[in-house]
Amino acid sequence: MKAAKLAGSILLISFFHFHAYAQKPDVVRVGNLKFAHYGAISYMSEFCGKYNLKVTERVFAKGIDIMPAIIAGEIDVAASAADAAIAGRSGGVPIYAVAGFAEGGARIVIRPDLPIKSVKDFKGRKVGVARGGAQELLLLAELAKNNLTWSDQPGKDVRIVYMAFADLNQALQAKNIDAMAQSEPQASQAINKGFGMELLKPYDTPMGEPIRTLVMTEKMYNTKRPVAERFMKCFVEATKTFIEKPEVAEKYVISKMFKNQITSQDFKDAIGNSPYTYDLTVEHIQITTDFMQKYGVGRMQKPPKAADWVKLDLLAEAKTALGVK
Repeated sequence: MKAAKLAGSILLISFFHFHAYAQKPDVVRVGNLKFAHYGAISYMSEFCGKYNLKVTERVFAKGIDIMPAIIAGEIDVAASAADAAIAGRSGGVPIYAVAGFAEGGARIVIRPDLPIKSVKDFKGRKVGVARGGAQELLLLAELAKNNLTWSDQPGKDVRIVYMAFADLNQALQAKNIDAMAQSEPQASQAINKGFGMELLKPYDTPMGEPIRTLVMTEKMYNTKRPVAERFMKCFVEATKTFIEKPEVAEKYVISKMFKNQITSQDFKDAIGNSPYTYDLTVEHIQITTDFMQKYGVGRMQKPPKAADWVKLDLLAEAKTALGVK
């Protein structure tokens, strides 16, 4: 009798375990960008099954392009530069900033054939940059620091030429622009191929190094808490894997994200300038917001206060659960 009861209990436990594991995974739709330092976010689409999540990735050209998809209810979590998230929040996009995922990630690159020794030498030059990215804000902060005026029209010290990230390298190589503020790994690729030379990493203004920001919809944060918690644990573990096992990160980014269009050296140089991280601060988002307002980036009518929408509790809980400092 006891044996029969024991067998019955084992069967019941096995049933519940099977039922738990057989549950349909929760879908989390992620908006991402195609840059080396966005690799851990992309990796989550392969990594999060262990958290009973199905992470689907949709790649956009720029962070600000993701915001309409969030408003349309098509995206739950997005990876972008902080300024894109800030501009989105200012425009009424219902998001919270919940983590950072990479630091830095930009270089100012010049043509090697030009006598440019510092940003001051940009006077009379054409400088390319993608509109609405961290690189634009970093570039403008550097120009202001060097007392240069700028516009995308003639008449100022520096002529800004706005174009897509993918077109900047080609424009520099064709000598259609004299310099560019570019993301990684495209900046490192230009240097390694010889048609670009680093002038500086633009982190020496009060803005410091930009922190790429992970944002989550208010709906997911407020009404799907268990899913949000599991997603953040997966984010922390995936990022931890990329930090502790750079060979895994390199293989994934080169083969899966870039389809072998960048080299191992391109990757190493890019991540050397844009290390993976987890962390974000209210202070960094507020400083970035202030700089955006100062230079007119994002054209914000009402800049959001960082303290109102930076929510780091999920990140703290996930780091504690996984023993990450």
